Amino acid sequence: MIILGVILLIIGFVTSISILWTIGIVLVAIGLVLWVAGALGHAVGGRRHYY
Repeated sequence: MIILGVILLIIGFVTSISILWTIGIVLVAIGLVLWVAGALGHAVGGRRHYY
């Protein structure tokens, strides 16, 4: 999710499409929150483990 957000940020910046820029920021923010929650040991998406 973070990588997709960064890609959308770059595409939105290069092509000056503001909706891609906004969606990219939202995806990066959500991805970072989920990543931090998972790193702290909280169950993300109802799963305790990745397997």
